[in-house]
Amino acid sequence: MIEIDDSAAGQRIDNFLLRVCKGVPKSHIYRILRSGEVRVNKGRIDAQYRLELGDLVRVPPIRVAQPNEAIAQAVVPSADFKIIFEDDHMLVIDKPAGVAVHGGSGVAFGVIEQMREARPQAKFLELVHRLDRETSGILMLAKKRSALVNLHDQIRENKMDKRYYACVHGEWASDWGRRRAVKEPLHKYLTADGERRVRVQADGLASHTVFNLIDRWPGYALLEAELKTGRTHQIRVHLQHLELPIVGDAKYGDFALNKALARANAKPGLKRMFLHAYRLKLTHPATGAPVQFEAPLPAECRSFVAQLNELRESQNGSNPETTPHG
Repeated sequence: MIEIDDSAAGQRIDNFLLRVCKGVPKSHIYRILRSGEVRVNKGRIDAQYRLELGDLVRVPPIRVAQPNEAIAQAVVPSADFKIIFEDDHMLVIDKPAGVAVHGGSGVAFGVIEQMREARPQAKFLELVHRLDRETSGILMLAKKRSALVNLHDQIRENKMDKRYYACVHGEWASDWGRRRAVKEPLHKYLTADGERRVRVQADGLASHTVFNLIDRWPGYALLEAELKTGRTHQIRVHLQHLELPIVGDAKYGDFALNKALARANAKPGLKRMFLHAYRLKLTHPATGAPVQFEAPLPAECRSFVAQLNELRESQNGSNPETTPHG
């Protein structure tokens, strides 16, 4: 018998059982629901039933699949990431580049597993959204299911303002002005070796990114990317489509350039992808008040911009335009 608390209130019974009965096939979960073996407050329910605070759920004895030896031996190290904001409802961190947000696809663990390990007392901790592994910056986690549902609603209704910094290789076209909107549809596919990729394709999902020019140098430009939709690899693929690949992007970038920039003593030099989620505006899920979070540009990205400024000044003595402070 499980009594429902804040961490599960509002969740559908089928999703609750899938979480509680880890390793049990989905087909078996639905079978015990249909057969009436699962009871809520001693009564039968269907798979769409939403749990309420205080509900008593009877979960029948179920044989749980044993994890394989490799997974069983995997130890998740706890990690303390830089916290930008925290209250009873949400947690906002500054994720470093090179860290996955969750385990899977060859990654044993990510931010969410490490945060749960670091906070064993937390009853509820879930990712609100995702960042690519090589992208740094603002990442939100919900500490209550009610907050998660509210924040997901804001994302779905395009009520969050997400901004990124991206440094790209190529020439920003003079007839674009300072702002360029891209509405190319995006399609997800798998490569021959099973790697997930995205490309512009006519029958893909509607996607919209707005790019604002912040600064430019010969062969490079610093942009602010404004997400209007949240598709996988959206910024990276839209910039590739504009023939402005992100510096250091190992999937969609200029591979020869990336290799040259990563060499020891390269100037300018960079050993990561230059994509950083620096600002997020939303409505607080509990108070309804507008909130804004910011994560400064990481040191290695600031250094790259500084090197581009130095090269420009040494070449033509021009004054640098505005660059983001961090």
